[in-house]
Amino acid sequence: MKKNQSFPCGLTRRELVWDMGAGFAGLALTSLLSKDGFFTRQAFANAEGPQNPLAPRPQHFPAKATSVIFLMMNGAPSQVDTFDYKPELEKYAGLTMPEDKSYINSGGRKVGYLTPAWRNFHPGGESGLLISDYFPNLRKHADKLCVINSCHTDSHAHGSALVAMNTGKTFIGRPSLGSWCTYGLGTENQSLPGYVVMLDKRGGPISGEPNWSSGFMPSTFSGTLFRPIGDPILDLKGPKHMTREAQRSQIDFLAKINEEHLSSLPGRQELVSRVDSYELAYRMQAEAPEAVDITKETPETLSMYGIGQEPTDEFGRNCLVARRLVERGVRFVQLYSGGGHLEETWDAHESIEKNHGQHGAEVDQPIAALLTDLVQRGMLEETLVVWGGEFGRMPFSEGKDAPGRNHNPYGFTMWLAGAGVRGGMQYGKTDELGFEAVENKVHLHDIHATILHLLGLDHEELTYFHQGRKESLTDVGGGVIRDVIL
Repeated sequence: MKKNQSFPCGLTRRELVWDMGAGFAGLALTSLLSKDGFFTRQAFANAEGPQNPLAPRPQHFPAKATSVIFLMMNGAPSQVDTFDYKPELEKYAGLTMPEDKSYINSGGRKVGYLTPAWRNFHPGGESGLLISDYFPNLRKHADKLCVINSCHTDSHAHGSALVAMNTGKTFIGRPSLGSWCTYGLGTENQSLPGYVVMLDKRGGPISGEPNWSSGFMPSTFSGTLFRPIGDPILDLKGPKHMTREAQRSQIDFLAKINEEHLSSLPGRQELVSRVDSYELAYRMQAEAPEAVDITKETPETLSMYGIGQEPTDEFGRNCLVARRLVERGVRFVQLYSGGGHLEETWDAHESIEKNHGQHGAEVDQPIAALLTDLVQRGMLEETLVVWGGEFGRMPFSEGKDAPGRNHNPYGFTMWLAGAGVRGGMQYGKTDELGFEAVENKVHLHDIHATILHLLGLDHEELTYFHQGRKESLTDVGGGVIRDVIL
């Protein structure tokens, strides 16, 4: 039968299949599929999802963490220059990589000579955790840090590796980590977004919005971009001539029309999300400006974060706003250090010392202040702090007399601190050169599974039904890193 040819009944093939879905055969099929759970779209932490998608929901199991602050070092810091001390690099300095590492993918860039760390490492705290001089203030918090030296990922390209670190896959279109957290647990403050993202003023990650998108989930769970200075969200305020009462009346009228339209289109999640977004925006007009208003903080607090000073002012503001948001019930906050491309990020191809010297100086004091502040307010016990980039960097230079390092997905470092995490420890190892993970290897799926576990969420049970299958953040992979949990 040709494409648009009609059956004897006068219907096209497509129309016939459509109508069959509402016939007795369709009803029987629907009943059978429903009994098998085929139409179950959501797996919140509790069995029955509430009407409000962002309403607080209980954890799968008791856990200490209630919120996450993810410090994303966009561009990828060098593990061998920050948290993974390799004295062998001094011993073999100037030599080439061993021949058995012939599988090295350097992205077409030159494979140079083994190069020692550019700054000295020193022990911190009672644990004696070795941390480089790029982070002298953070070193004072060594006993709070769980440093994972054996991370590895699936891409050596910034765009796809960033998307993978945020969503679990190298391709776009999947929900981000923050989306899964707010989907599973909702948020405590219904007048602020459950998931907030703050970018570097130099720009965002090169793969852009997919890093904080909700993917195939309703847009309710997407990250909301905040600006730490001025209006937190552009175009949030209504026109000056409109009163709050008039605006409330408009939103109520829109909601009524949308509800009538939705009654004829059941299950249209994007329309429901749009209605919810109008309500949230209205409530945020009153609360969001107050949440980012740091003028009410003490001068001592502002100074501790390095606000009003260079080069710490911007990231210090972002860290302080992150604390204020978490304090007000926001579930997930992600801060980006480094924006745009190349040397404006942690992408140190030209010079580790110049690049990491600049970016380390921007974030070291603010991150240390954030940890101090969370401890002083009794918040670190229930706030999980995560630090890392999309991958690491090679232990060799990019050529003769070249002080930069290329991308390395085979072995790199991340650290966790706070709720339920063992402090003052290193987990996993790279080889003697810091090239690839060789002991207790940790894939990004394992990182994600562990973050969800610390929030009281089972990464295998937290699923979303999409296109015929139950999707999850770790997608039938990954496991909780039990040894790093108290």
